[in-house]
Amino acid sequence: MLLSLCRATSKGKVLSRVSPWNTLVVFSPAASSQAQENYEDAISQGQQAFLLEQDSSSGDIFSCSIGNLPPGQKAAVTLSYVQELSLEADGAVRFVLPAILNPRYLLQESAETDNITSEVPRVPGKELPYTFSVSASVCSPHGIEKVQSNCPLSPLQYLEDDKKVAQVSLAEGHQFDRDVEILVYYREVNTPSVSVELAQADAKPGSLMGDPAVMVSFYPSIPECQGENTGEFIFLLDRSGSMSFQMNNKEGAQKRIDSAKETLVLLLKSLPLGCFFNIYGFGSSFESFFLESVEYTQQSMELAVQRVKALEANLGGTEILEPLKDIYSKSCKPDHPRQLFVFTDGEVGDTWRVVAEVQRHSQNHRCFSFGIGEGASTSLVKGIARAAGGTAEFITGRDRMQPKALRSLKRALQPVVQDVSLTWTLPPGLETTLLSPLPPVIFRGQRLIVYAQLKGTNASKEAAGEVCLQYKLQGEGFRDTVPFSVNAKGDDKLTIHRLAAKSLIQTLDGNLQDAAEVKSKVVDISLQSGVVSSHTAYIAINKELNQPIQGPLTRRDIPLAFTYFRASYRPQPTRQLFGKAFSHNACLLSGKKNAGMIAKLKGPLLKMASPQHKSRFMLSEDSMDRDISPPSLHLCS
Repeated sequence: MLLSLCRATSKGKVLSRVSPWNTLVVFSPAASSQAQENYEDAISQGQQAFLLEQDSSSGDIFSCSIGNLPPGQKAAVTLSYVQELSLEADGAVRFVLPAILNPRYLLQESAETDNITSEVPRVPGKELPYTFSVSASVCSPHGIEKVQSNCPLSPLQYLEDDKKVAQVSLAEGHQFDRDVEILVYYREVNTPSVSVELAQADAKPGSLMGDPAVMVSFYPSIPECQGENTGEFIFLLDRSGSMSFQMNNKEGAQKRIDSAKETLVLLLKSLPLGCFFNIYGFGSSFESFFLESVEYTQQSMELAVQRVKALEANLGGTEILEPLKDIYSKSCKPDHPRQLFVFTDGEVGDTWRVVAEVQRHSQNHRCFSFGIGEGASTSLVKGIARAAGGTAEFITGRDRMQPKALRSLKRALQPVVQDVSLTWTLPPGLETTLLSPLPPVIFRGQRLIVYAQLKGTNASKEAAGEVCLQYKLQGEGFRDTVPFSVNAKGDDKLTIHRLAAKSLIQTLDGNLQDAAEVKSKVVDISLQSGVVSSHTAYIAINKELNQPIQGPLTRRDIPLAFTYFRASYRPQPTRQLFGKAFSHNACLLSGKKNAGMIAKLKGPLLKMASPQHKSRFMLSEDSMDRDISPPSLHLCS
């Protein structure tokens, strides 16, 4: 999927695409505090500057700051990111344009005293000082069946007779007060593919960007077989105060805690007899139904269901780390593999520590996570599932809750697929290096995406190769083979290279050893690819400004939609305001992306009256590339 998203202010007027702002652009390996200091120094000296950084505690939130802007001056900011798209239980490809950014709760022992989410001002949706529009272009060689959304859409328009290219837009009057979810259904689903992308023209051969990159999408044909009716199933339910709020901003929407309880009851009633189970609830404190996991019988199931139905979101903050430690401190049941199911709205401030704790115990359990409601942290929900070989689901309404819940349970009961490996058959002179690790576990009906680097040369334009996925299930070997042309295609956005870079960065961030060496590698990959990481930031300073901007400054923060107020958050200092010219700080993306973030400043600047958001996207079946400058959407396969 390729997406181009643009946001501009100035009464909805989108500024023309001019040459990049004449700036000194530094993609700095400095820590976030150093980047912030450099930006503040430039602003205090009357210079014009730009800063883009990733939140240090969570990989799914980015913030953008701009200043100094003289009264009446305009600017346009374009942020680009790429991400893989999730595959739904019914075969749809799911894209979400984030609008809701829930405040993240800080762990009591956290050294942080502030975070990005606590700084973002909130106003009711109807009072947002900007409007929002989205247009989406969808293309696929497999044909487009239909497009659905949680928001009203204009009728789908096919631009070609073969229905391989289509266009759809949000209906007029949409308020930017909910996540925009778009589901694309293709005529042919679960079709394996291999894409080869040309190297970056000016990159050194042998480097990450200097060789062709390969993206392989597998849909393993794992046979359905009878799983063992064994296992220890531990359900960890978020009962923090935020779970008492609605799933989304629709009138009459279900409460998050009710959705989580409904999902949990469905899973409880579907467990196999003879397994073991326990249920934890957590907030500022935690509690469990039983001291140890108990055997699943008709009687124990009915008792647990009644207790679940009586649960409330009354345990305060979101302290998930302590209950995880308690669960891991207990010995696993012999011959009953441990399966952990986590239900949360994901409002945890220190995501990395939680993911690291799950990963430390990944050898003796699998983790299946459910993000409940809009604004759930994808960094947390996906991170803990990835760390322990499970899968993540996001539930934002009742319509698709049941198939998602049952799909996760079915995977937990599935026999383990072992000895997963890849073999390549390539023309002479070519070889591959994997850029993403093979998962230790794969599931029936699950898509598997692998990135690799294609090294060497081959003169033939007709040269072809094949890649074979091999694995064993209950002692029997299986193979899935996909042929492909090694003739690479150009993409000026380098989508596949940057997806591969993000995958590498995620893998390295999950490495619990050699922190200094890992940081050095992450910085190197980030600098090569232009993908922001927790150790890098974009800084731009206008060196051609003839004279410093004079006069007092006024700081303006672009607000997000108000979803709820939570008294349990730590009080934050009042934001400082300055004079007439101003610095602009905006959380332009509310996160929920496995995204590589790339920024370009278009000049000269933007008028901070009432920002209008427009959006253009390009979506393909497996991935997305997006520019943010006014939001617009392009979906391609």
